[in-house]
Amino acid sequence: MIRSVLVVEDDAPVREALGQTLDLQGLSPILCGSFVAAKDQIKADFNGVILSDIRMPGRDGFYLLDYVRGVDPDLPVILLTGEGDIPMAVQAMGAGAFDFLEKPCASKDLMTALDKALTHRALVLENRRLRAQLSEGDAAARMLFGKSAVFETLRNSIRAVAPTGADVLVTGAPGSGVYKVAEVIHLMSPRAKQPFEKRSAAGLTPDGLAEAMERAEMGSVFLDEIALLPSETQFALMTRLENSSARVLAGSTRDLAAMVAEGQFNADLYYRLEGVRVYIPGLRERPEDIPVLFRHYVAQAAEQAGVTPPEITPDIIARLMAQDWPGNARALMNAAMRFALGLGDVVEDHSLGLAEQMAQVERSLLIEGLRKHSGQATAAAKALKLPRKTFYDKLTRHGIRPEDFRPD
Repeated sequence: MIRSVLVVEDDAPVREALGQTLDLQGLSPILCGSFVAAKDQIKADFNGVILSDIRMPGRDGFYLLDYVRGVDPDLPVILLTGEGDIPMAVQAMGAGAFDFLEKPCASKDLMTALDKALTHRALVLENRRLRAQLSEGDAAARMLFGKSAVFETLRNSIRAVAPTGADVLVTGAPGSGVYKVAEVIHLMSPRAKQPFEKRSAAGLTPDGLAEAMERAEMGSVFLDEIALLPSETQFALMTRLENSSARVLAGSTRDLAAMVAEGQFNADLYYRLEGVRVYIPGLRERPEDIPVLFRHYVAQAAEQAGVTPPEITPDIIARLMAQDWPGNARALMNAAMRFALGLGDVVEDHSLGLAEQMAQVERSLLIEGLRKHSGQATAAAKALKLPRKTFYDKLTRHGIRPEDFRPD
């Protein structure tokens, strides 16, 4: 969280006293005796807020406020006066001051005003960062959030697959963002300016499939939950894959290979789609992305609702990291929305004790070890300094399979 406060006060004892008060409250004061001394600090990317006296020799607080408004209208300025002048307060607020305090002001009142201003500033800067991210780079960087190595591998896979024009099978656990990844593949392809048709595979008739393919023309058709596509439409899709100009992006959160083995899904269609596959790792495979995603979702929800986002403390992050998140990014997004709107706690289950939290940490370390060593259990066990039998016992207890981390 941002903590800087630019203090502009010509009275040296008052300036020092304000600085000490802010220091004691854990803030980072920048003390200046005049507008001229403070001017170089006032920038559009200033990571803090401004607290300024109104009555100063030369350039007064109103001049400073007007200057700040020209540099960044969203940079909060709190003005101080010792005159008790109500008309001056009205003038200050009308000119765009974030707040107005009368000197001497109680420490509690000062901190209340500063906390509100700092929270507002943090939201403004976060929203700007997100907007900049959305306007720069490719769609994989703009739309898929995560800093883990495994998620960067996903982005690189999308960058490699998107331009090829091949039909793609996008797989991942429920809530992992299958639709969004399919959309990014479309946006990064030469077909980006052509239609992107989405259809639920469940109950889709051959005629409905034909209509979707025709509407897409030279674009893409996304078939959500391809495992639920009726048998007759599976056969129709095989024919369409050979003759249609539209690209098919199929999504699935189910084990299609197992369904093929059980005779529940057309084997030819599966092997045709499975030729180019993009797998989305779940949150349990990339726990380091949980704080990144949560902060993004909270800022997004707060902006949409027009509210100030609450502070995300280290304790909240720790509790998020202790969860298994079977619902993946969708569940984390719902938790962030509840948190941003003050509708509940960040997690539904508050009952995790130390043992459960330690188990989650252990599970994350085992997964990370296997991922780093491409599913080679012996190498992962050695890196974690565990006897081979102990390592396998832990894998069994956590339901982890080394083969899931081996390259295809």
